[in-house]
Amino acid sequence: MFSPYGKIISEDFLWHTRGPKRGEPRGFAFIQYSTKEEAELAKEKMHGRFACGRPLVVRLAGEKCLLETADKSTKAASEGHKMLLIGGGSAMGQTSRTAKIAAIKNKLKSLEEESSRTKKQKQSDKVSI
Repeated sequence: MFSPYGKIISEDFLWHTRGPKRGEPRGFAFIQYSTKEEAELAKEKMHGRFACGRPLVVRLAGEKCLLETADKSTKAASEGHKMLLIGGGSAMGQTSRTAKIAAIKNKLKSLEEESSRTKKQKQSDKVSI
C-alpha cells in the first residue's frame, strides 16, 4: 500500500505479545522511508484512506522514536524517516500527551491485573490437583 510513495527501508508492525489478544495486531505500525520527502508524500496521500474498512491515521513519528530505533539498529536516525500508522481511525494522534500517558498507564495496569489473575488461577489449579 505504501510502496508507491518511495523507497521503504523498514516496516515494523506491532503485535500483542501476551494476554487474550496475543498474536493479534496492536493497530499501529512504523514505516521507514529513505527520505523525509517520501514519508511526507505517503502521509499526505494515505492519511484518511480506508484499509480493511477503517480509516488510516498517518503521521510522522516523533524524534524520540527515531533515536530509539537508531540505538537498536546500526542505521543512524538521519538515514531514514519514519512514519507512524494508526489503524481504525484512532484519535490517538489528536490527543494530548497527558491523555496518551494516562491511556498507557491504564493499559499497563490492566495487563498487570490480568497477569495476577492468571497466576492466582494457576496456583489454585495446583492446589486442587
